[in-house]
Amino acid sequence: MTVLTILNSPGTEVPALITDLGERDGIELRIAEASTLAQALPGTDVLLMWDFFSTALKDAYGSADRLEWVHAAAAGVDSLLFDELVDSPVTVTNARGIFDRPIAEFVLSYILMHAKSSIGSLDDQAEGRWNRRSTRDIAGTKALIVGTGAIGRGIARLLKAVDIDVTGAGSRARSGDADFGEVIDSATLPEHVAGFDWVIDIAPLTEKTERLIGAEAFAAMDDTAVFINVGRGDTVDTDALVTALREGQISGAGLDVFDEEPLPADHPLWSLDNVIITPHMSGDTDGWRMRLAEQFHALFEQYLAGEQFPHTVDKQLGYVR
Repeated sequence: MTVLTILNSPGTEVPALITDLGERDGIELRIAEASTLAQALPGTDVLLMWDFFSTALKDAYGSADRLEWVHAAAAGVDSLLFDELVDSPVTVTNARGIFDRPIAEFVLSYILMHAKSSIGSLDDQAEGRWNRRSTRDIAGTKALIVGTGAIGRGIARLLKAVDIDVTGAGSRARSGDADFGEVIDSATLPEHVAGFDWVIDIAPLTEKTERLIGAEAFAAMDDTAVFINVGRGDTVDTDALVTALREGQISGAGLDVFDEEPLPADHPLWSLDNVIITPHMSGDTDGWRMRLAEQFHALFEQYLAGEQFPHTVDKQLGYVR
């Protein structure tokens, strides 16, 4: 008997494609929420984290006596990588490949909104002002993409298709990368950010990337640069970002993730007229939950067949290699 436990959030529906697995011979299905996870874990072989950003497993982990595989239905796994799980033989997988194109399109939309002065146009429309003005071309501009994983590569390919020059920043410097060409060491980011029109953060959250982009990096950027974050809020020093925007160290920002979510209504970022704010939705296109379900279903079939997964998370690094 294989026991599959699903950690779900209150009020969220789990697609039938997954729950129907419990109707098959040899499979026991359990559905838990954070408050009941510890009671559901004994005997569990597979845990599906359908509650994408829950940290409940850390507190309940002592009840996991047979766990072999944890699948996070999200790209980021930072909320999962507590010491006990990292040091265990439990396999961790994530939703690699599901969000690459949607997030890349979202980044392009941020770029276009800033380049084409859409914020100002929407303000003019609201006030009934006919205010013609020149806008920027994006062809020939330069983007630095911080994070060279699957989503970063998806962003690079889309931006190159509209003639934006792309450079990457990752865990190690290298040349001749298929998608980025040149990759700089993200640990030396302040030494390299000058000269870029768009600095795009899609770095995973690890010990090395926490507050990676701070006052030193913002001060080194061109004052015409736009900072975009579609990765993790904690990879940025938010206070330094607010200062950089207020003091004109950079010209604007497009922000989909924050170190505190929901972003408090009185946060200074809301009042800045050079910032586009969206509520952690860059990967959520029509049908995204079903695509996540289909991915897990395919992986579960591979698990039952004893086959290797196409990708696993390196728990020491905090991301898929």
